Order: sequence, then structure tokens, then C-alpha cells
Amino acid sequence: MLSEKEMAEEARNSSIESKRSGDNYQRQTILNLYNSGIERDIISLQLDVSKEEVNKTIEEEEQKKKKKELVTGAEDLSDSHAISLSSSFYLDAIVDIRLAIRNAQTRMWKALKSEPLFDISMEETHKVLRKFSRTKVTLVILHVDLVGSTQLSMNLQLDRLTTIVQTFSQEMSIMISLYGGYVLKYIGDAVLAFFTTSSAINSYDDVKIKEQYYLPCINAINCAMSMIKIIKEGINPILNQYDYPEIGIRIGIDVGESSVIQYGWDIHTLDNIQTVKEPHLDILGHTINVAVKMTSLAKANSFVIGQFVYDALDENQKSTFEVVDVTEDKWSYTNAKIGGLYRVYRSRMQ
Repeated sequence: MLSEKEMAEEARNSSIESKRSGDNYQRQTILNLYNSGIERDIISLQLDVSKEEVNKTIEEEEQKKKKKELVTGAEDLSDSHAISLSSSFYLDAIVDIRLAIRNAQTRMWKALKSEPLFDISMEETHKVLRKFSRTKVTLVILHVDLVGSTQLSMNLQLDRLTTIVQTFSQEMSIMISLYGGYVLKYIGDAVLAFFTTSSAINSYDDVKIKEQYYLPCINAINCAMSMIKIIKEGINPILNQYDYPEIGIRIGIDVGESSVIQYGWDIHTLDNIQTVKEPHLDILGHTINVAVKMTSLAKANSFVIGQFVYDALDENQKSTFEVVDVTEDKWSYTNAKIGGLYRVYRSRMQ
């Protein structure tokens, strides 16, 4: 039988081991999110840890990698591999949606009490676009917009409408980043985003094509579901407290080949001395048109997916979706592979 001293020592050791285990789990989660292309500020918000702790964890890991490379002579990861990490990792497993909802409520409350804070960086988006500049690449496109924004603009003062749109845009951007996506642009009351795949479609083998964008399609779908939860459980309860009308969103998701093109240059002058010249890049392609157009087929607080996204799912996942019944006068896009109307699907749970 253990003495009181031995029992106390054992309890202390157990507590230390438990703390180590918890610290290790948090450390690995930080690294997983960072390696998936998610910005440090977003990681800090998502895990509710200080930015200093996030930076310390990442810097320590990078130092370890540098030391290992010096010993083994290992080469640095290529840019293309780094970009593909977010498309090969199942991110829903590490996104804490309950914490995300609480954080959204806090930000919404602060926005209504003072000025909305919008500090989402587009730096990572620009890095990816520069990587694929003047090339064709397969992307998963996600388009989300506010439902009934015209009615909101008629019934709300401009400052109130601005607060809602800014907060909506920020919360959607945070979700996109958490699920490994990138905000392409803000279009009024809509956000257009993309998720990278492992490579461009360069094969007519359906199995290989499916492998290339299965995970980014799943991440985009899970992102859409989390967006809806953020609106319904995070933002709307706070809006109700301040007599604001509730808001709704609808989302369209499609996958296909797009082109990254350059429209001139963005020129900035710093301190009236230094001039910074950066290419103005955008994405062009049929897939974006389809994703934006199909969004109108979704009901409030729901999402729809295109035929190619549906085809990438496994049979169990497909069983949770059903075809949206639309007439040709409302939907005229065709399936380039097999002909006929390009099908649109919605979740049976919506």
C-alpha cells in the first residue's frame, strides 16, 4: 500500500504528465493548422491562445527543421507542395466550431457596440495567385452571399448595414481560412473564395481526377456547413439582442479548371519615397460563373454543389444529397463531359 507521500508524488507526476499531454496536443494542432496554410492570427482566434504562444510554437518547429536539414542535408519543401498541404488535410477534424461560434458572437457584439474591426489579410491569397500566375489550375470555388440584402438596404440605416456586411464578410473569411481556403475577392455583400487541389487536371482517368480534389471538396462543403452555423448560432442571436433583423446566407460550390490572369499592376507609394509595384491577379473561368450562378438556387441558410463536386464524393456522402429540380429557363449550364444539363445538388438535411 502506498504511503501518503508516495500517493502525493504519484498524483503530482500524473498531473505533470497530463499537462505535457495537453501541451503536446495543442502544439500539434497549432502546427497542423499552420502547415495547412492558415494564418497565425486565425490560429490564435480559433484555439483561443495568445499570438505569442502561436509564434513561439511555429518558430521552435522551424528551428528544429533547420537543424535537421543541416544534419541530413534534406532539401526545402517546394512551394507547390506547401500550397497543396491545405488540399490534402481533413480540416474539419481540428476546427472547433463551438469556439468559432463564441468568437463570432464576441466580434459581432463588439462591432455593434463600437466600430466593426475588419483586419483580414489577403497576403496568403496573393502568394498562391502569384504561384499559379498565367497558368491553368483546378480549383474548388465557393461563393457565399447575403440573402435579402436589397431589403436590408431599404430598412436599415447605412451605418447599420455597413456593420452587418463587414461582420458577415469577416466571419465568412475566417471560416474559409480555417478550412484551408483563400478569399479571392469581396463583391458587395458576397465573398468569393477558392480551395487549391493537389494539381491541375491532366488526366482523363476519373479515379485520378477524384483523388486530386476529393479533400478540398470535402473541406469546402464542411466550410459551408460551418458558415451556416456561424450565422444561425453566432451572429443572429446577437443581432436579435440589438433589434437588428436576422441575416441569412446561401452558398454555391463547384470545382473545375480556372486560369490565373494578370490585370495590370497595383502601384503603391510608401512614405512618398519608395514605390511598390505588384501584379493585379484574378481568376477567370467557367467554374466561377457556375458557382456564382448556382448560389441563387440555394435556399436561405443552405448550400448547393455542382455535378463535379458531387462526383468526387464517396457513395455514403452522395446519399446525403439530392438533385435540385430546375427548369432550363432558370438553369442553362451544360455538362461538358456527358452533355445535358449540368446537375446541381442540395443536402437532404437542408
